[in-house]
Amino acid sequence: MEYKIAVVKGDGIGPEVVEGAIEVLNSIGEKFKHKFIYKEVLAGGSAYDVYGEPLPKETIDVCKSSDSILLGAVGGVKWDRLPSDKRPERAILGLRKELGLYANIRPGILFDPLKDSSPLKAEIIGDGFDICVVRELTGGIYFGERGSRETELGQSAYDIEEYSEMEVRRIAKIAFDFAMKRNKKVTSVDKSNVLESSRLWRRVVEQVSKDYPEIELNHLYVDNAAMQVIRDPKQFDVILTTNLFGDILSDEISVLTGSIGMLPSASLGEGGKGLFEPIHGSAPDIAGQGKANPIATILSAAMMLRYSFNLRKEADCIEAAVNRALKEGYRTSDIARNAENPISTKEMTEIIKGFI
Repeated sequence: MEYKIAVVKGDGIGPEVVEGAIEVLNSIGEKFKHKFIYKEVLAGGSAYDVYGEPLPKETIDVCKSSDSILLGAVGGVKWDRLPSDKRPERAILGLRKELGLYANIRPGILFDPLKDSSPLKAEIIGDGFDICVVRELTGGIYFGERGSRETELGQSAYDIEEYSEMEVRRIAKIAFDFAMKRNKKVTSVDKSNVLESSRLWRRVVEQVSKDYPEIELNHLYVDNAAMQVIRDPKQFDVILTTNLFGDILSDEISVLTGSIGMLPSASLGEGGKGLFEPIHGSAPDIAGQGKANPIATILSAAMMLRYSFNLRKEADCIEAAVNRALKEGYRTSDIARNAENPISTKEMTEIIKGFI
């Protein structure tokens, strides 16, 4: 089989980790007789430097014509002073909107070999945890009306949080469908004691739950949820939440797994096409030094195989190779303890490839 993949390497460490993921994908292609065809395009700060825009039309067109998209991180201090519509991060928001990618899937899994890297106590971790955050991705405050105005207190700025029934219903269905394949529990996170948008959110989620009688549904306010993932992460299976709350909670959960450099993500819409990226940032302070952890991007490629291409055995193969590398003690600097000798981005990639 042939699969067309749009490649957006991005900024900072993005090119390094994406190149690692491509090498692993090529090894999978050789083993399972698939052909991956890559088309590289620019987005983020690197695109602004060339086109004066963070998301050129060419990039949108290539992404739309591809079977899926592999993305590195974007952004960096170099572009921090740009107007908001020119900032690198607008490229990611634009791609999600242009491609109709409304569901962000962020697994928070504590690999057994990394239990010592988690900031949580051993008695809290227990046998580990496996949380799936399902985050609404194209609505809410990031896409709502925004602006600034003069007030009697001086310059004022505002961003509006808004959700429609349709937006909540479709993301809720995604969460319940994922839960049906897992432990059949959904925790919906909102702030319905304060926000009108959250009251609608809760009402629609409860309506959708009636179509899934096997699923246990419970609700948490976002502040309580932030505490509960620290106090007892094992209580969670699927967390369903809004764009803003999901952005924050998934990053919090990532730290509990030992490193933000370990976790992948998938942004999905209708028809199977998706955008797959690590949840970490561009880390410009270590760019080009070979210190970046490629595992999150490699696992993002595994998610691409599973969710966009329905290549489950191939995805399992990548995940097993990553787990073996960790079990055998290989560590990049972000997950290495003081007594360990960290290996480089390239070395970790080669080791994972060797286990495929």
